[in-house]
Amino acid sequence: MTATIPRSPITPLHSQFQNPNPTPLFNPRLLPQRRRGIPHHAASSSSGGGESNRHKSRAIELQKLIEDSPYEFNSKDSPSSLPRPLTSALLSNLATEGSHLRVAYQGVRGAYSESAAEKAYPNCEPVPCEQFDTAFEAVERWLVDRAVLPIENSLGGSIHRNYDLLLRHKLHIVGEVKLAIRHCLLANHGIKIEDLNRVLSHPQALAQCENTLTKLGLVREAVDDTAGAAKHVAFHKLKDAGAVASMAAAKIYGLNVLAQDIQDDSDNVTRFLMLAREPIIPGTDKPFKTSIVFSLEEGPGMLFKALAVFAMRNINLTKIESRPLQKQALQTPDGNATVFPKYFPYLFYVDFEASMADERAQNALGHLKEFATFMRVLGSYPADNGLQ
Repeated sequence: MTATIPRSPITPLHSQFQNPNPTPLFNPRLLPQRRRGIPHHAASSSSGGGESNRHKSRAIELQKLIEDSPYEFNSKDSPSSLPRPLTSALLSNLATEGSHLRVAYQGVRGAYSESAAEKAYPNCEPVPCEQFDTAFEAVERWLVDRAVLPIENSLGGSIHRNYDLLLRHKLHIVGEVKLAIRHCLLANHGIKIEDLNRVLSHPQALAQCENTLTKLGLVREAVDDTAGAAKHVAFHKLKDAGAVASMAAAKIYGLNVLAQDIQDDSDNVTRFLMLAREPIIPGTDKPFKTSIVFSLEEGPGMLFKALAVFAMRNINLTKIESRPLQKQALQTPDGNATVFPKYFPYLFYVDFEASMADERAQNALGHLKEFATFMRVLGSYPADNGLQ
């Protein structure tokens, strides 16, 4: 009989063993506090000398802050400081999208998120982060230029943590990328499937391989990411444990592939969001998608009314996700005891197939604002209709 152990045996991975090819991980505890007054807009302008000088002085101010307070990796193997982050002026002059960009992803080398980052931004420098939160913070604090993070999987469903972080942080969705996920069962050389008692991987990966792992009778242990599981198995030379991870992770950490394509469905696709400090200018020259979040008053037909603003304008919805509205106190009228409320307040995340440059989308959101208690556009960006 199988069981799931939610606690990760790796806390953290990078502090327990030596990596022959060390790739530093960000640690949010070492990130400095948010600096006020750092400009997030382009430091170049054609509107006149005065405006240009002001933007240049801001860029200089940012560079001075960076030089005075270097950021450090959280790695005993590599104590060197982070490379200098690019300024907005440099970013605007990049000839090729992805060239010289530093792109944050969650996990270690060999993670599926690293492959997604490289697909989204060819020729970029992928930067691993310990947690999803760290990747968001790295972009906000100019440590990296972009982040590529998973938002949903065709088998495992939504990554709720990233929905919550989209609202908590002020980053913009500037693109999406879909990646076909092909899981492998990995183990150290000389270990056979019948030698395994347990398997390590990310909870989503374990869920995507539920049927195969159940048939093998393996105890499932959840860890922070798939490649991290492979790394742990390899460096601790485990004989009773395998990992569910990618073929790339097997090559990087020198593991043997016991089985390929062990996911329950061959059509296993993860959708990743590309995040940046600044939004892109939406267009109508290609298929666009727009992501929004809103809340509603409680009452009969309120959600129906909200979704109808899109249907009546022939706008297709591709995703709707509800998340509890946090920081709502559950109190009785006299405040003496905690009780269950009649209704839970919710936020609704919606993706729809239209650009914000489209008049239909503008009218739909204008209509929605008439009765929504809160609304925010998370991004309007080109849709990814291909896989690799």
